[in-house]
Amino acid sequence: MIARRTFCQLAGLALAGVTVPDDLEMRDIRLPGTFSKRMTLFLPKQPPRDAGARDAGASDAGASDAGAGGTARLLVLLHGLGETTEERAGAYAWIERYGLGTAYARLRHPPVVRTSRREDITDARLAEINVQLSAKPFGGMVIACPYLPNVHATHTPLDEVARWIVETVVPRARAESDATGHPASATEIDGCSLGGYLSLEIFLRRPEAFNACGGVQSAIGESSAARYAERFAKAMARVGPRDVYLATSSRDPFRLGNEALARELGKRSIRHTLRVLPGPHDQPWLRESGTLDMLLWHDQR
Repeated sequence: MIARRTFCQLAGLALAGVTVPDDLEMRDIRLPGTFSKRMTLFLPKQPPRDAGARDAGASDAGASDAGAGGTARLLVLLHGLGETTEERAGAYAWIERYGLGTAYARLRHPPVVRTSRREDITDARLAEINVQLSAKPFGGMVIACPYLPNVHATHTPLDEVARWIVETVVPRARAESDATGHPASATEIDGCSLGGYLSLEIFLRRPEAFNACGGVQSAIGESSAARYAERFAKAMARVGPRDVYLATSSRDPFRLGNEALARELGKRSIRHTLRVLPGPHDQPWLRESGTLDMLLWHDQR
């Protein structure tokens, strides 16, 4: 059974309609921009656990700067196509639809157990997660969730999107969290479906701004894998090694594309993690396993 404290937290959050755990403070922020003016921001209420160990284990990219001057870990999360219809839906997608709050609470208060009747996470993976958390408790991070429109329909240039994320979203998130120091060594980006595609594209345009990137069921095709891997190789030749996270599922229509990208990254000796979990490409999968696994990777890598 779920630990009593976690169960009570989640039950209360469900009644409230927005699943923000006690560990986080949520802010609804207005931003300047031509195509997006809104994001939600989640701030840990307690100092991150094991901060010194995480800083000591930072990747080669800016490792000497990680944690300098009180820098907080910042994760930018991008939403999927279904929430591009209006700003509130996109800004609130991760907390209201993708299970960000419940995943955060489950990781902060283990043991992690299955919460759905669907087996979107295996017993073996649950056991691995709990071993990880036993060895190194989930520390937490600042999380920024900006709204983005359907860039394909609006023909928004991806260079403009990348510039807005790096020059507007990230600085505002850091100002709100009172974090100082060198941000690139402690800033990461991820997303789901369309947001996963955008995460990769933004990282590849501005790799100097991020220490890692990822995609959860990223909307990429198998035929594009080699081109993406070449772009990653060129980016990392310029800015140094970065970690890449790729998550998909057994019935994800983009599974072949994500698996192919992982193979191509491997051929080029680019550090990456590929996670293939059971389940379809939908929001219940995100709420049960996709969001949880993604947060754990960013916290513990």
